[in-house]
Amino acid sequence: MRMQHVLILGGTTEARRLAELLRGTPGLRLTSSLAGRVAGPRLPPGEVRVGGFGGTEGLTAWLREHRVDALVDATHPFAGTISFHASRAAAAAHVPLLALRRPGWTPVEGDRWYDAGSLAEAAGLLPGLGRRIFLTTGRMGLAAFADLPGDLWFVVRSVDAPEPPHPPRMEVLLDRGPFTLDGERELLRRYRVDVLVTKDSGGAATAPKLTAAREAGLPVVVVRRPTVPDGVAVVPDPEQAARRLGELLDQHRPASTSAFSAFLTET
Repeated sequence: MRMQHVLILGGTTEARRLAELLRGTPGLRLTSSLAGRVAGPRLPPGEVRVGGFGGTEGLTAWLREHRVDALVDATHPFAGTISFHASRAAAAAHVPLLALRRPGWTPVEGDRWYDAGSLAEAAGLLPGLGRRIFLTTGRMGLAAFADLPGDLWFVVRSVDAPEPPHPPRMEVLLDRGPFTLDGERELLRRYRVDVLVTKDSGGAATAPKLTAAREAGLPVVVVRRPTVPDGVAVVPDPEQAARRLGELLDQHRPASTSAFSAFLTET
């Protein structure tokens, strides 16, 4: 019997966790795809491919050529382009698609959040909020902040060093989460930060900066995440994604109904 093939569009903590949950599943072939934008990524178990597919058409062809039985979009919540490519490619190749998205953050009492629909909109809010900005939106998209008034200063945190265009007055911190609350408090104090800018990435690994900003009474500019394409089923964590995958793949296993789900339940 042919092994069933699952392709995970990954690069996130949740994608790696899902791959760990699926590892060792009888009759399952697992491939994780990484975009290749981060040097030295943490590799998940199973087969790994690195690089783009060439848009919707390229991904559709890959799904067909490699006989993929289910596709999981477990990319970063702000990787909007690949999510739409995945939706269209899955439809064209007649492959079931599941989106794994960690829940976004929600403000609590004491937060001073400013909503922004894009990085450009976030940049436009900064001159009225402060002069020393902690920018945690990653190295991609810094061009949106490159032409702001020269009296603004940035501390930019990212996994890899950013390339121009970027703010002319900035210090770069190369670091990767998870981050601690004490560490974030110290960072805000050391750099005399008076504004935090972040994407609504969700998750616990980078959430301590929000608590530290709330404690310090700082304004926080939060960039809204893009929406998941219409009609795509969404689950909030790897465990639920694994169960849903089991249900999807068992529908195509008439000779061993629920074998996949039973394995995941046992593990």
